[in-house]
Amino acid sequence: MLHVRFEGRSRDVPLKQLNLTAAMSDAHILSSVADLLEVRRERLSDYVVDRRPNGNLVVCPEAVYG
Repeated sequence: MLHVRFEGRSRDVPLKQLNLTAAMSDAHILSSVADLLEVRRERLSDYVVDRRPNGNLVVCPEAVYG
């Protein structure tokens, strides 16, 4: 499962629907997410891909603490 947080909204999409696997590069995953959201890839430049132990992916803005 791919969980995406974008502009205050969350969305879950099966990885198979996007032909993605957790082994793919962050750049490839973010490019696919940009296509899914119908936005330019640059809109996701501050986003990270978190690979969960169960194989799921979470794409969200990078958290800055401090």
